[in-house]
Amino acid sequence: MKQPSDPTASILQADIASKDIKTSQRRLARLYKIVQDVSQATTIEQASKVIVAGVREAMRVDVCSVYLTDSEQEFHLLIASEGLSQDVVGQLKLGLNEGLVGLVCERSEPVNIRDAPSHPRNYFVPDSGDELYHGFLGVPIVHQGKLLGILVVQQLLQRRFKQLEVAFLATLAAQLAGGFALARIRSAVSGDGPAQISVRPYIEGGVGAPGIALGTGVVLYSPSQLDQVPDRDAEDIEREVQVFVSAVKQVSTAFEDIGNNLGSLVSPEDRALFGAYAMIARSDEIVESTIARIKAGNWAPGALRDVIRDYAQVFEAMEDPYLKERANDIRDIGRRLLTQLLEKEQTQVVYPEKTVLIGDNISAIDLAAVPRERLVGVVSGHGSSMSHLAILSRSLGVPAVMGVATDIPTSALDGQELIIDGYQGRIYIEPTNAVRKEYGRLIRQERELTDELKRLRDLPAISLDGVRTVLNTNIGLLSDINQSQSVGSEGVGLFRSEFPFMVRNSFPTEDDQYNLYRKLLEPLAPQQVTLRTLDIGGDKALPYFPIQESNPFLGWRGIRISLDHPDIFLTQIRAALRADIGLGNLKILLPMISSIDDLDQAIALVHRAYEQLKEEGFDVTLPPIGAMIEVPAAVYLANAIAQRVDFMSVGTNDLIQYLLAVDRNNERVIRWFDPLHPSVIAALLQIVEAGKRHNKPVSVCGEAAGDPAVALLLLGMGVTSLSLNASDLPRVKWLVRSFSQTRCWDILQQALVLDKASAIRDMLTQVLIDGNLGGLTRPGK
Repeated sequence: MKQPSDPTASILQADIASKDIKTSQRRLARLYKIVQDVSQATTIEQASKVIVAGVREAMRVDVCSVYLTDSEQEFHLLIASEGLSQDVVGQLKLGLNEGLVGLVCERSEPVNIRDAPSHPRNYFVPDSGDELYHGFLGVPIVHQGKLLGILVVQQLLQRRFKQLEVAFLATLAAQLAGGFALARIRSAVSGDGPAQISVRPYIEGGVGAPGIALGTGVVLYSPSQLDQVPDRDAEDIEREVQVFVSAVKQVSTAFEDIGNNLGSLVSPEDRALFGAYAMIARSDEIVESTIARIKAGNWAPGALRDVIRDYAQVFEAMEDPYLKERANDIRDIGRRLLTQLLEKEQTQVVYPEKTVLIGDNISAIDLAAVPRERLVGVVSGHGSSMSHLAILSRSLGVPAVMGVATDIPTSALDGQELIIDGYQGRIYIEPTNAVRKEYGRLIRQERELTDELKRLRDLPAISLDGVRTVLNTNIGLLSDINQSQSVGSEGVGLFRSEFPFMVRNSFPTEDDQYNLYRKLLEPLAPQQVTLRTLDIGGDKALPYFPIQESNPFLGWRGIRISLDHPDIFLTQIRAALRADIGLGNLKILLPMISSIDDLDQAIALVHRAYEQLKEEGFDVTLPPIGAMIEVPAAVYLANAIAQRVDFMSVGTNDLIQYLLAVDRNNERVIRWFDPLHPSVIAALLQIVEAGKRHNKPVSVCGEAAGDPAVALLLLGMGVTSLSLNASDLPRVKWLVRSFSQTRCWDILQQALVLDKASAIRDMLTQVLIDGNLGGLTRPGK
């Protein structure tokens, strides 16, 4: 769907040209007010009524109407109108390409017509009053590439709308699309939507971790974020009121004390400001309104959230800049009241037997706080399949859905019965009996498949034509070792050494690291352990070593930090070499190699550490040294790199991110992050061929190695070592033992002639289904 490249700028430029800045400011203020009100609507009808009333007033038109689009049933439904007869609202249906509304849908751009009745595409609607209006302007409402509806304004007079008016309406449609989509989902969840419209019975986010779960939502929220506070039933209304009144008293007293304590340090006017804050905190507008909402059944924090939101919106709607700014003061007072409330409320989180953990940005610490036997699913408002939360969820074998905040506030999911479909990135809220029954069947099949795969634990990953593939696991903490061994891991293909650095308050000493690495290497010997040297920067920060950059993924990270701080690097290498004494199962992997100069310097430092320890009397051996191939430059340097190292390991997470220019943590663009993109396949093939040419083994250790479709192609390329999350290993072993390498090579040739990732995915999915491995690509067996 086409949208203006910068419609807000178009409005401003047009107004400047007409020397009418005040008109521009008024229009933009009205625009933002409409968008804000739509985002708060609880049903699609309410959102549509807000739109038609606001637009009709702002543009001073005779008619404003909203048509809701049902792409599946192929019609537009008139859901709200001011100006047309109310008899046809909720009843009038137009085909997808019928009439002028259909023309807007067909063109996917604004349609501006001087005399609608004389237009060949005009459709006369009896009893609507539509025939009276001549000037017509319609724009599409598009969200994430999907047409949600059509916004139309009409005038009695014959006239084409001005460019400024077209830009305003197009801007409004673009900016309210998210709120409109949210209202549509809220209607579906509550059952309050129009009966004629087919609305999907689920929320669609991004795939985070595969699997299915049925459980109860538990929302985590920050005391500093009022909007994240969920609704909860007030178990004891009188107590909630008492707690709230007490919080108001303490906060208002605290404001007065601040003003008094400042004394002569500030002017009387500035001291009076804190007195005003105290008055607002205990004002009837806040206190009585909040108590009324508590008595209606909401707990105090949820009631306060709504009151502060509504109160702040009153100020935001004011045209006076000074008064408008007071909305921020109201929110600040609300945050202070919330903080005081939460100190008095029972703040310990209660995790139900089957907990679906939910939050806008859940951390690894949040995840670890839930008893493992109670955690069945994860839902994150932000993030993607490549975020650390998703990777950790996969490691734990917990289904996860990411990036749902654009569709619904996570706070709305608290206490709800949910079904999490991690295969398709779907969340069913309070599912029907039929949906619950179907997913219950799929969960049973999942368990059966898991039990069957456990039988493969001690069997080798050998293809039907006898080719052996080594299946290792990726780990970050010593506690991951037991899980890896339980699924039949043959070693550690990637030890993320930065994880132990991240849970400390300072850099670990050489002895600290020696003790850690010894505990890692000794119990696994003689299995090989590949230790990736410190890989911080990007989205992996150390609290005691802050790195502030505008574009961290293209900044100071990985080997670049190690070369700029050789003391940190040498300390780690010395500790690792000492830990390997008498074992001989250590391998060293250098991250983020983008030039031969960097590689040579890093190898030289490893040799320096080795020589130092030798001179100090330690009986160390020089372990195999490898390079991570995760930067496009390294793909083109693969031959030169292979000549200098003992092995290469492909980090697909970053490699795909850089090749496709897609931020792997950004849910808005994650749909473009695809390991089956033809350019990614070509890059992988080039790396593997360089390894073969120089007789150097190539392993793949990114998340793509656990994707069965990608694994098929890697086996066809001749990759004989994969490093996976523990939860993915049994499924990939099943895959390896079900195909011959010759067959995988044939499949690779089919993929290489396709030029779309979607076509490649479809082909590989069908191959798996035909091979009776459909359970690797969908719920169930």
